Amino acid sequence: MKKNLLASLLLVPALLLAACGGEETEKKSSSTDSEKEVYTVGIDVTYPPFEFEKDGKYVGIDVELIEAIGEDQGFEVELKAMDFKGIIPALQAGQLDVAMGGMSITEERKNVVDFTEPYFDAGVSLIVSEANTDIQSVEDLKGKRVAVKKGTVGANYATSIAQEIGFEMIQFDDSPSMFLEVQNGNSVALFEDYPVISYAIAQQDLPLKIVGDRLNDDKYGIGVLKGKNEEVLEKINTGLENLKESGKYQEILDNYLAE
Repeated sequence: MKKNLLASLLLVPALLLAACGGEETEKKSSSTDSEKEVYTVGIDVTYPPFEFEKDGKYVGIDVELIEAIGEDQGFEVELKAMDFKGIIPALQAGQLDVAMGGMSITEERKNVVDFTEPYFDAGVSLIVSEANTDIQSVEDLKGKRVAVKKGTVGANYATSIAQEIGFEMIQFDDSPSMFLEVQNGNSVALFEDYPVISYAIAQQDLPLKIVGDRLNDDKYGIGVLKGKNEEVLEKINTGLENLKESGKYQEILDNYLAE
């Protein structure tokens, strides 16, 4: 009888512990289920008006756009700033879920990246110093030195015509250094995406000017690792379409590009 009573008394704490443990597990599971997915997004914060830092915060068209898409589709965004040339390698290494950075949709990038529908029409422009009257077209670059930013469509465009035209090309890691190269007269020209250089000249009062029309029909897309994140790609495409229909997309553009 004493043995049975002792066994019963020993069982009570065990049952209480089991009950408490079960309740804790249930609460943890419930909490986990309610948490939103968090996607790490690679950006280049030397690329206004699409991505830049202001008052200690990341801002710009791309930043507002991906955050608005996340709000529409029920996921959160963790922004990760890096050099543009490192964004796709970081995506391949599993350090990023999403790649932005004013990223042009190219056949070469399509080998490793699945892109959303285009969200912005850009195009590469030729830029010289404000006082320069000698450079009127790419043909005038013969025998000259030209600045580009590594890993960009502007750099690719310059590479594609450098040998034919006959100019020397120097590469930089960021746009401000590239701009300064031409401002100081070390290079006679640079190639940059039209909206980026237009914004930079207007906002920073740079002594630079655009020569002629846009040199190609360039479009920006949001990327994920090829064949690996179809669900994320679908969410972003759906969110992008919803923002366009609601007017939020145009509102974001107007915040930065409206004259």
